[in-house]
Formats: sequence, structure tokens, C-alpha cells
Amino acid sequence: MRRNAAILLDMTRIAAFLAVVVLVAPVFGAENWPQFRGSDQGRSDAKGLPLKWSEKENIKWQTVVHGKAWSSPVVFGDQIWMTSATEDGRELFGVCLDRSSGKIVHDLRLFDVAVPQFAHKFNSYGSPSPVIEAGRVYITFGSPGTACVDTKTGKKIWERTDFVCNHFRGAGSSPVIFNNLLLMHFDGSDFQFVVGLNKENGETVWKTPRSVDYGDQDKNGKPQADGDFRKAFSTPVIADFGGGPVMLSLGSKAFYGYEPQSGHELWRVENRNCHSGSSTPVFGNGMIYACMGFGKGELWAIRPGGSGNVSDSHVAWKLKKNVPCKPSVLLINDLIFMIDDNGIASCVDAKSGEDVWRTRVGGNYSAAPLYADGRIYFFSEEGKTTVIEAGRQYKVLAENQLGDGFMSTPAMVDGGMILRSRTKVYWAGR
Repeated sequence: MRRNAAILLDMTRIAAFLAVVVLVAPVFGAENWPQFRGSDQGRSDAKGLPLKWSEKENIKWQTVVHGKAWSSPVVFGDQIWMTSATEDGRELFGVCLDRSSGKIVHDLRLFDVAVPQFAHKFNSYGSPSPVIEAGRVYITFGSPGTACVDTKTGKKIWERTDFVCNHFRGAGSSPVIFNNLLLMHFDGSDFQFVVGLNKENGETVWKTPRSVDYGDQDKNGKPQADGDFRKAFSTPVIADFGGGPVMLSLGSKAFYGYEPQSGHELWRVENRNCHSGSSTPVFGNGMIYACMGFGKGELWAIRPGGSGNVSDSHVAWKLKKNVPCKPSVLLINDLIFMIDDNGIASCVDAKSGEDVWRTRVGGNYSAAPLYADGRIYFFSEEGKTTVIEAGRQYKVLAENQLGDGFMSTPAMVDGGMILRSRTKVYWAGR
């Protein structure tokens, strides 16, 4: 009897211990922010994020980072990584900050470029964001160079400088990791392709040219310039709709679904009047949502699947009003939240594309909005962050002014937000 009682007591203690472990175990996406827009399409499970901050309030540390670069910070463990570059593009860097103090741990000159490609003054030579995992960070500047770096020592493990692609206005697409592969876009004025590299040694596993026929004229018979109508800046996303993983990939004039392990094109949706796709697609509820193009952007709801050109059969709806060109959109349950480049925020029904609300927030926007704890954060090029409630009514919770403007999308982890302005990196929170 005593033995049974002892066993029961031990089982009770074990159950209590396991319950504590479950409670304190890190929530997926809350401790690390490994890639552009994090692990969950700009949504975070992070807790304890601040609602209000300024230069004098809720800023744990701030660090000046040299150069001009719009890459977003990525976080793994006690490290924060980003890129930087000289304004002329001749020197390209990987920079690592200590998460607790903001002190610079590594400042690595990764590539020297004798004759840099042209980059528009609105862009930078360090706009693609790194992607990070345990022990390794993968840093790309597009055609000028891609490197895998040991996060502890700062030593280069491998590099690639042989991809030929004229980015025309500067590179912008960030890499993502899938299993043993590093997946990347190269959409230039001369060549347009996607690649899968062996992340261990950098060797090419597959390379797939974009299949769309770019054509020489628009629908009105007007000639189109090769450069602007062939390039794109979007970052790929991996999704699974029940039939296996699909690499969702926005190029110029078309949106593609690829088999990520082989690079085989599964299907594509074409839009001959769009070009320079810049934002990152989102998916959910059996649908894909992509901002198709630059200038007069359109938001398309696309049903995945099919084969070949599915433009006529797989587009559920289109939205043309106040669609962003650079900032990506957010999908929260059955609502899509977005802010266009000129500061018009809107909420639309994800099933129908119908307006829920639309309002002017003000400012100009390049950074993608983020979601956490029932709140949506909009980050302007003037340094203002507008925090709203993620709901069917527009409700402002806070407005925060900081630094000299946001071109890059912040990172969210438990206890804080890492915001990169044009010249500094801030930790907002505890």
C-alpha cells in the first residue's frame, strides 16, 4: 500500500513537472526571428512587447550601424544579424549584435566589389535580409555575393559570386531555408531564375528559369523596357496545402508555385500588366494572397494547384484599391490588413476581397506591417509606428516616434522588438 502511494506521489510530481515544462517551453516563433518577416508570415507569438516607446521610453539599448542598408534584422539565440554596405556598394558587410546589450559582436567585410551594379538611390546595396539557423547565418547581396558564415567565429564557410544577374535597380529578395536547401530569387533585367543551393557547401542543386513570356508590348501595343518589366524583389514562401510543400514565388508578370526540393514548376498565374513584384505573399484558409506588381498594384486571391498557366481558373478575386507595392500584407484569421506605400491602411475580407474599413494613417511605407498579441504595427519611413487593434473596426492604440525612419521590417521576440532605422538599431521593450 505504501509502495503504491509512493508511486502515485511520484506520478503526481512528474505530472506537475511536465505541466511546468509545457508552461515555460518557448512558443514557436517567440524566441527567434530567423528570416524576413519571421517564421509565420509577419505574425508573432512573442509576449511582453511594448505598446509605447520613444527615444526616452521603453528603449533598452540603441546601436549605430555604419553604412546604408535596408535589410531586416534576424534573431537566433543571443545574436541579431543584418547586412550593411557602403553607399557606393563597393564594400558589403555582415553585422552581428548582442541581443542583451546591443554591442557589436561581428562586423565582417564579406565582399569587395570593384565595379558595383547600379542601385536606385531609394534602394540600398544591402537590402536582402539574412536567414539564420543554429550555428550558421546565410547572407546575400544578390549577384555580388552570397556567403554562409559561422555565427560563433564569424568565419566564412562558403561563398558564391558566380550568379549573373543585373538587378537593374538593386537587389531586394531575401533567401529562405527549406530542409537542406537555401532557396533564392534572381529576377534581373537580363536573367530571371530561382535556385536551390545545398546549404552545407553552397553548391547548386537546381536552377529553374522563369517560364513566363515577358513579351515586347503591353496589352495596348506599347513597347516595354526590358529592365523594369523583367525585374522583381519578392522573397519566396514555403506553404503546404495538403499535397506537399510548395514554394510560392512572385516574379515579374507572373506568380509561381514550385516544388522546392527539385525546382520543378507546378503552376503559374500570369499578369501581363504587372512588374517588379516586391512584397511577400501570404497564405491561409486554402488560399494565396499576392500583391501583383509595382505602381498600380493589385491584390490577387489565388487558389493553389493545377498545372501550367492557371490564370483563368485559379484566381478567386482581385482588389485594385490602395494595394501596397512594397509593404507585404497580413492575414489574420479571415481578415487581410495592409498599408499602401502612401499611408492608406485597409482591412478586407479574405474570402471575398470586400472592404471592411479603409483610412489614412499618413506617412510613407516600405517596411511590412507585423502582428502580435491582437495588435498590428505599421512602421513608416518617417519613423512613426502606428499600433492598431486587429479587428473589424479601425482603432488606434498608440503612435510612437523614433529614429530617422524605417525602411526595413523589424523583428519580434519575447520581451522586445528590434527596430532598424536608417542609421541605428533599437531594442524596444524590457
